[in-house]
Amino acid sequence: MLGRYDHTIDAKGRIIIPAKYREQMGDKFYVTRGLDECLFVYAPDEWEKFENHIKELPIGSKEARKINRFFFIGATDDEVDRQGRIMIPAHLREYAHLEKNVILAGVGNHLEIWDPATYDAKNNFDDIEDIAESMEGFSF
Repeated sequence: MLGRYDHTIDAKGRIIIPAKYREQMGDKFYVTRGLDECLFVYAPDEWEKFENHIKELPIGSKEARKINRFFFIGATDDEVDRQGRIMIPAHLREYAHLEKNVILAGVGNHLEIWDPATYDAKNNFDDIEDIAESMEGFSF
């Protein structure tokens, strides 16, 4: 997934998933808390991969249990309605500070849903040198 879309979330917590993303992901989605106070949205096949990676963590590890709880407690699945919308439950909207305006961002194998102010605060791309340094070990 690529790109960014600015959308709104209605009073019932429904958000339109752009047709471009629905074409790539299908009509069923898994939504969970994401990192940096956003929501992660996965298609079923990518959710299964994500879930399997987390399940491989050692259950005896305190950190693994925290990770399991963070992503799985409160996660939800939903299918798009006739208007191309999915429902974002209140507890997930609260976690990500979603009110009316939202940003949907395609980030590879999943979408992220952001509150615009949080997005701006967490995604400051003004200093390209910081990004370049972060990529130092990458090989293309």
